[in-house]
Amino acid sequence: MTETDILKALSNVIEPDLGKDLVTLNMVKDIVIEGDSVSFTVVLTTPACPLKEVIKSACVNAVHLLVNRNAAVNVKFTANTSSNRKDNKSILPAVKNIIAVVSGKGGVGKSTVAANLALALAEGGASVGLMDADIYGPSVPIMFGVRGERPLMKEVNGKGVIIPLERFGIKLMSIGLLVDEKQAIVWRGPMASSAIKQFVSDVEWGELDYLVIDMPPGTGDIHLTLVQTVPVTGAIVVTTPQPVALADAKKAIAMFGQAQIKVPVIGIVENMSWFTPAELPENKYYIFGKDGGKRMAEEFDIPLLGQIPLVQSIREGGDTGVPIMLSDDSITQKAFWDLAGHTARNVAMRNASMDATRIVEIVV
Repeated sequence: MTETDILKALSNVIEPDLGKDLVTLNMVKDIVIEGDSVSFTVVLTTPACPLKEVIKSACVNAVHLLVNRNAAVNVKFTANTSSNRKDNKSILPAVKNIIAVVSGKGGVGKSTVAANLALALAEGGASVGLMDADIYGPSVPIMFGVRGERPLMKEVNGKGVIIPLERFGIKLMSIGLLVDEKQAIVWRGPMASSAIKQFVSDVEWGELDYLVIDMPPGTGDIHLTLVQTVPVTGAIVVTTPQPVALADAKKAIAMFGQAQIKVPVIGIVENMSWFTPAELPENKYYIFGKDGGKRMAEEFDIPLLGQIPLVQSIREGGDTGVPIMLSDDSITQKAFWDLAGHTARNVAMRNASMDATRIVEIVV
């Protein structure tokens, strides 16, 4: 066996999402051959790639079929999270992808989805931050058990910088960490927008594969401020299956699709898809209707990233400061694992096939 033989064989292995072979994509590194043994590393576009086993099996089969049927093939994996930013990187320079989690209306579980998505991406090996941009209803302090904690500050080049809290392997920032939770945040739009800008420019986020931003419900000032301040890789729209939630979710999709904004919608998450009682884990009760988010995804030709069940343990995890991703609820964990995998895949495909991510310039 030679390195040329191995590369020729692996040129027949297609990366499922990007549609090109591993060699053309420069994803094969560090080939080592010793007798009938060969090892090499495949560089994935995200640590949270759900297709590792598919790619590994295809590589082993290619070597056996085209090079040496008796070869001992050791496929290793590493990741270099893809990014397609085209800006001067003066804002969040070391953040590769910025994902805005949005909803047309409140009460659909957007913050729960954002929190568990961030945790699932991190458990997959990615470096992740979670920014709570829901100024009027911050949820992160309660959901992560950091109520009453305050972030530290340090001075960088004469400027005060906030150090985000770290919890369960991800970095956290929320207005709820800076103000007394008993105080109402009574701010006009410009003040809220200013806070969002500070969360971006005055917080030391460091190197991140993904910064997940939990946006306020609806469409308004803060959404426009965000896309004008940072290059948003894409948005994830959270809805429940019922018509009233879907109607508002469609407005969120329409907002990001406007010609002057043009931020891709990575996909749709249907939350509270069905109710499953703990004592009857095989039963599904479609309290809010069935497959509404799925049909909307088909209508707009947008990927359905996941369907999350309505189970008591999700609520309990959020209330006690230990999100469901960190529990032993395997059914719900799997739903969020799948969500994270589909999100990572769609971000990689977005970076490979769409225009570069830019800061939006809105001309009034």
